[in-house]
Amino acid sequence: MARAGLTADRVVSAAADLADEVGFENVSLSALARLFGVKDASLYSHVRNLQDLRTRVAFLAGGELIDRIALAVAGRTGRAALGAFADAYRSYALEHPGRYAATQIRIDQALIADSPALIRTAEITYGMLRAYGLEEPDLTDAVRLLRSTFHGYCALESTGGFGASRDVQVSWERAVDALHVALTRWPGEG
Repeated sequence: MARAGLTADRVVSAAADLADEVGFENVSLSALARLFGVKDASLYSHVRNLQDLRTRVAFLAGGELIDRIALAVAGRTGRAALGAFADAYRSYALEHPGRYAATQIRIDQALIADSPALIRTAEITYGMLRAYGLEEPDLTDAVRLLRSTFHGYCALESTGGFGASRDVQVSWERAVDALHVALTRWPGEG
């Protein structure tokens, strides 16, 4: 029987909070059980295993991230939308490092197909990029460019990887400007 008050949503939310505190890779079922004051076995009524827990945290974080991005880009196009998207992405990654790390894990494709948050992420991201006149396969290439640029920047910034005296905010804005130029002048295949 499940412990009163303990639900899958509470377990996943606590795991996301713990990830922000100790790092996503350090979240364990044992640590969560200690947090709730229960035995490890009690959690198996709510999550199948550690992989299931991590996947659920990834979906939770992905939903939070896209909600923030959607709010930021609403009513904007072009450089304004790209900047709002980028800033929302970066602020989430820096404010919620454990949750953000969860969004970077590889998830079974069968689970992705049924995820409203990931479907919404694709719709919002591809919609923003279509305003640049991009179509497939360029859309996929552009998504990969944005994700790798944003992720790389956030990963370096969060670990203090930028040692130069130049303000990282100024460099961030210049990077977004450069992405805007790249998207505006997207090369044709050839």
